[in-house]
Amino acid sequence: MRLGFFGAAGEVTGSCTLVDTGEFRFLVDCGMFQGGAEARQKNERALNFGFDVRRLDFVLLTHAHIDHSGLLPRLSMLGYRGPVYTTPATKALIEVLLPDSAHIQEKEAEWQLRNRHRRGRSERGIQPPLYSVAQALAALKLLHTVNYGETLRPVEGISVRFHDAGHILGSASLEISVNAGGRPRKLVFSGDLGMPDRPVLNDPEPPPGEADVLLIESTYGNRQHRPFAETEDEIVAAFERTRAAGGNLIIPAFAVGRTQEILYLLAGLVRRGRLHPLKVYVDSPMANSATRITLEHRELLDAETCALIDWQQAHPEKMHIEFVADVERSRQLNDIRHGAVIISASGMCDAGRIKYHLRENLPRSECTVLIAGFQAAGTLGRRLVDGARVARIFGETVAVRAKVCTVGGLSAHADQDALIAWLNGFHQPPGKVFVVHGEAGASADFAQAIKDRLGWSDVHLPQPGEFITL
Repeated sequence: MRLGFFGAAGEVTGSCTLVDTGEFRFLVDCGMFQGGAEARQKNERALNFGFDVRRLDFVLLTHAHIDHSGLLPRLSMLGYRGPVYTTPATKALIEVLLPDSAHIQEKEAEWQLRNRHRRGRSERGIQPPLYSVAQALAALKLLHTVNYGETLRPVEGISVRFHDAGHILGSASLEISVNAGGRPRKLVFSGDLGMPDRPVLNDPEPPPGEADVLLIESTYGNRQHRPFAETEDEIVAAFERTRAAGGNLIIPAFAVGRTQEILYLLAGLVRRGRLHPLKVYVDSPMANSATRITLEHRELLDAETCALIDWQQAHPEKMHIEFVADVERSRQLNDIRHGAVIISASGMCDAGRIKYHLRENLPRSECTVLIAGFQAAGTLGRRLVDGARVARIFGETVAVRAKVCTVGGLSAHADQDALIAWLNGFHQPPGKVFVVHGEAGASADFAQAIKDRLGWSDVHLPQPGEFITL
């Protein structure tokens, strides 16, 4: 049996692992690389993946985020016609995310073309979309659903179970049993794990008791998140500062997961009287759809969240939420000079409507930009977090005079203690452990933490493109 690491090895994005049993071949995730020019180059290199997609027997998808699902249309375009298995909630989210990803790519290419023509420059070098909306819609036909806890048998000799990972709606860890050459083996993919005791979703399920091979994420494997109460204090301080200065609060947020968590958090603070009544604008068609899907899957939400949803719907005068759909209304938000809370995607500030709101509000010292999620290296969001005084948005130089605040306790990813606690759910050390889905330093630190804190010795850091024979 061999494992091929085609993404999220020594970095956070582009999750894609090939499992070759000798008889069957399948992928776990098929994600897009994110994070500026270098990520675009990686996506270009990934256009042919480095393996024959037509020889794949099936694909397993841990969750809907684009860095785990975003290259599925490329897989389809190159000839893959097999099934893609995932949970029902993930399927519903992907039906929104993939066409939206394609639409953004098409609009970005159109903008580049218009900008080149306006400046009388050549069209050479324009980044073409990785896929079109039509190609994204075609890929959706490959999706098949599996409920948590059900046993899937995609081919003879392989069985799969999806377990709730508590990361975003529908996210899963995978327990895969493979009987190859008469020797049974169990592979466990953590997927992206959520923090326990956090609002909105249920806690991650513990892992199965044993595994021959484990792939564990390490996004925050080298740090601890701030206590949730401290995060609430930081958010209240940012709101009070912005309210006193007479500005707007701009929150770049991932459309799936983070937007819904922020809405929950704000509603809770208003309900407890820690924030004044709010006017909140959710300016992201994708986030609007994701919120609708979340409300349709209340069985996946914790009891406290369900109660708070009911309270907000009964008290719209205390927290008015407008889900902005059309472009004209989105543009009108830029006419609001104070008192607005604008939540918009993308969460790393590199695409979508958030760029327009940053262009209008970053130069205003009375405004605040609240960074509430992971910012990959090379993204505009990371540059803002790192203290950039100017930003390039739509080819323009924009001064950064607004206050940029970072809150660290809202991550949808488990921190080091939570990851170690999840690993403690194994009754015995897995045969081999591969640390993935983390920037190089975070993965290396977490691999060492596994050795030091758990006493596991067979821990590896795979390299991009590496094949490892088990």
